[in-house]
Amino acid sequence: MPYDESLAARIRELLASEPGIAEKRMFGGLAFLIDGKLSVAASGSGGLMARVAPEQTDELLNRHQLHAEPFIMRGRPIDGWLRVTAEGVKTRQQLKPWVSRSVAYA
Repeated sequence: MPYDESLAARIRELLASEPGIAEKRMFGGLAFLIDGKLSVAASGSGGLMARVAPEQTDELLNRHQLHAEPFIMRGRPIDGWLRVTAEGVKTRQQLKPWVSRSVAYA
């Protein structure tokens, strides 16, 4: 499944004033990098891939149980990465905190 172009546009809009932003196709989606560091992505599997502080992973998963899950790579969860469902970033109010958090960590 290709990434959600509308979600990518909404992320792009939120990042418009950030310096050092670059876009790169990765993981079947569209990643947004800050000074070369992967920050957030419109996932090719749907929804959002968000980079967060590894020590916040469990707290964020608990707080956003309905829409966030661990990012799994090669069968293992990766601390510091979350997958957020499309339903969990449907509105600007839902999306903005995830993007802000990812930018702050990057």
